Amino acid sequence: MVLFFALIIVYFQRYQKNAGIGTLVATMLPYTIVFFIGWIILLIVWILAGWPLGPGAGIHL
Repeated sequence: MVLFFALIIVYFQRYQKNAGIGTLVATMLPYTIVFFIGWIILLIVWILAGWPLGPGAGIHL
């Protein structure tokens, strides 16, 4: 993802001329938080259901 960071900023600047790293981070932060919370909820449900994480892999807390 880091390789495409400059490309994303250039693409972003096509629509907002004064956009920079801070603008990009501020724009993506809400999505990041929502995805993080969603994956944490999925992990909690997965653990509570007792499903294995993979073939032959149990959960050792």
